[in-house]
Amino acid sequence: MMRRTRLDSLTTWKSPALSSDAISAPRRFARHLMLLSAIAMALNGCQSLIEQSYQPSISPSSNPQIVDEVQKNDPRAAMGAREHPRIVASYGGEYKDAKTERLVARIAGALTAVSENPSQSYRITILNSPAINAFALPGGYLYVTRGLLALANDASEVAAVLSHEMGHVTANHGIERQKREEAEVIASRVVAEVLSSDIAGKQALARGKLRLAAFSRQQELQADVIGVRMLGEAGYDPYAAARFLDSMAAYSRFMSVDPEADQSLDFLSSHPNSAQRIELARTHARAFGQEGSVGDKGRDYYLDGIDGLLYGDSPEEGYVRGQTFLHGGLGIRFDVPPDFHIDNKVEAVMATGPSDIAVRFDGVADNQNQSLTNYISSGWVTGLDPSTIQQITVNGMEAATARASADRWDFDVTVIRNNAQIFRFLTAVPKGSEALEPTANVLRASFRRMTPAEAASLKPMRIRVVTVRPGENISTLAARMMGTDRKLDLFKLINALPMGAAVSPGDRVKIIAE
Repeated sequence: MMRRTRLDSLTTWKSPALSSDAISAPRRFARHLMLLSAIAMALNGCQSLIEQSYQPSISPSSNPQIVDEVQKNDPRAAMGAREHPRIVASYGGEYKDAKTERLVARIAGALTAVSENPSQSYRITILNSPAINAFALPGGYLYVTRGLLALANDASEVAAVLSHEMGHVTANHGIERQKREEAEVIASRVVAEVLSSDIAGKQALARGKLRLAAFSRQQELQADVIGVRMLGEAGYDPYAAARFLDSMAAYSRFMSVDPEADQSLDFLSSHPNSAQRIELARTHARAFGQEGSVGDKGRDYYLDGIDGLLYGDSPEEGYVRGQTFLHGGLGIRFDVPPDFHIDNKVEAVMATGPSDIAVRFDGVADNQNQSLTNYISSGWVTGLDPSTIQQITVNGMEAATARASADRWDFDVTVIRNNAQIFRFLTAVPKGSEALEPTANVLRASFRRMTPAEAASLKPMRIRVVTVRPGENISTLAARMMGTDRKLDLFKLINALPMGAAVSPGDRVKIIAE
């Protein structure tokens, strides 16, 4: 399936190393590439920094279930340690929650006891990302995203993923892959970029250059064999590997329906899936017995462990709610016109609409308190028409606007000062389009400060585990889902419910709610 091209050229937001405190970034499907190129044309690569005071409500575990030091004298561990900062930075930092950490540690501990090298220690990091992924680095570094934990429905499915990744470590696949690449040059450059606060270091990972986390098809199949054996010997349902591969295939189909979906950081982008691979996993599992008659799924304690798990956007990235972007930490919000789609990640917020219209929103620190008219003309916009620069106000805030043109595109540039920050809107339309002014007007008119009460009321979406009551069915349960306009489809997906499935009173299911 097609995959969106990331905005490698739009490195205008420079955030602190390994910090997730940055306004979110664009994720746009390949069919919007020309729009993104248009936005890139108008930007001259101005690098910026924004300070945020938001403190996430998820506090670190007082007894984190991860290994702080991984085999100090093992050169493989040194390789993993070298890659670790860019992995964490690229996936939004670590997700710190005592209950979730204990759950993953319980699963990993059972697998370690039956591994081919039980003396191998592992550092398990839960990544604060909605992407669905897991991978391993040499020396025992294992990673699983909270997005994957949200998709899984029992402990055996997560065990299947972790045992597969442990299989890569056991078989030294990372070492084998490194031998085929100029690893030292690439790794030192990328890590240096991350540690020097350069967003390009993060984007290098996002472009799929996980050179120690991506493996050949033969290595994937070998890790499957090792993983299924570990599953069975640890007492888990050995068929969980095939079952979760089915779930991820369903996830891929779900995301492909949405042309805005970005899977470049997801599991299937680096772990090729196929019907043959699923059947091979079932074949390996049959060595332990008939499906449905062997192994523990660990469903109840798993659901207990993920009840309340953060889902989707994290607070430090801001929230998209329909046609509105809200950021409690920055204390700002704005709307986009109807039929626009907002997407946010690391460098900026992007919105695309009908008739090839695109909007980019980001911010810079206002350290010099210069006039906004001078700021617009300071060289960060290509094709600027100086005669169009105007000083205005936006909902009581000092602002300025201007027009620019590049190639086949016209642009509206709007900058707004709020305290010690300058927020920037760049709207792009095909040259001559009459939609430029109406679109920019919607953005300007809706951009405002949030009240303290509004900011305090913002809550992230979470996985909530509920018990089916008499009279409830799939449709009524799906109606309780929040944060999506595809409630029924997403409800079935996160609960692995096939077509025609039903629920019964007393069943426990997942919904997405505040």
